[in-house]
Amino acid sequence: MSTPSRSPVVPGSAGVAVVTGASSGIGAATARALAGDGFHVVLAARRVERLEELAAETGGTAVACDVTDRAQVARLAEVVDGLDGPLRVLVNNAGGAVGGDPVETADPADWRWMFEVNVLGVLQVTQALLPALRAGGDGLLVTIGSTAGRIAYEGGAGYTAAKHGAKVLTETLRLELCGEPVRVTEIAPGMVKTPEFSLNRFAGDQEKYDAVYEGVREPLVAEDVAEAVRWVASLPHHVNIDEMVIRPRAQAAQHKVHRES
Repeated sequence: MSTPSRSPVVPGSAGVAVVTGASSGIGAATARALAGDGFHVVLAARRVERLEELAAETGGTAVACDVTDRAQVARLAEVVDGLDGPLRVLVNNAGGAVGGDPVETADPADWRWMFEVNVLGVLQVTQALLPALRAGGDGLLVTIGSTAGRIAYEGGAGYTAAKHGAKVLTETLRLELCGEPVRVTEIAPGMVKTPEFSLNRFAGDQEKYDAVYEGVREPLVAEDVAEAVRWVASLPHHVNIDEMVIRPRAQAAQHKVHRES
C-alpha cells in the first residue's frame, strides 16, 4: 500500500514565517519545511550569500540580520511589515556554543557571547516581531532550545546556562501571553549532527567534532528538528505544544549515549 502524498500548496498561502539562523543547519532545514507547507519564509542570518541561495530555492525573502544587533533586528521587523500576508510563525533558531572549558578556566567572553545570542537575541527578535504575530490573530512563536537547557554537564556551564535562560524566557512568555492569539513552544533537541555546530564550538577542531559523534550510528539531523517545527505549526490554533524534547534513539540522556565499537 503506497503512502499518500501531501497535497501541493501555494507558496505564501499559509502566511509569513520568520526563521533566524536560517543560513545552515536546523534553520535552513526549517525554512525548507515551512516553505513546503505554503509559508512565505523570511530567512534571517548573518551570511547573506547562503540566504540568497536558499531564498531562490524556497521563494522566500533573505534578510541580513545579526540577532544581537538591535538595529538589524529592527530592520528585519520592517521587512516583515512590508510583506503581504500576516506573520504566522516566528522561529527563534539563531544560537550557538563556544568552548568546552570547566568553570574554573572558562573565558567570560565566550559566556557573554553565548548569552547574547541564545538569550538576548531571542528577546530582541521576539520584542520586534511580537506585535505582528499578535496582529495576525493566529501566531506561533517557537524557540529552538536544547536538552542542555534541562541539565548540567562538565565543560558545558556557559552553554547550559544560556539555554536554561532561553527555556525560562519562553516559559515566562507563555504565561504573559495567556489569553492572546499567540502560541508559544520550545523545541529542545538532544544530539543533532549538523555540519557546523560542534565544529564551531571547538574552533574548527575536527578531532573534537568527530569525538562528539564517534560510534553514534544515527544522531538526529537538522531535518528531524525541522519536521517537529513544521508539525507544531500545522496544528489547529487552539493546540499549544508547550515543549518537545527530541533525542536520537541512541541517546537516553545527556550522559547516556550508545556508541558502537
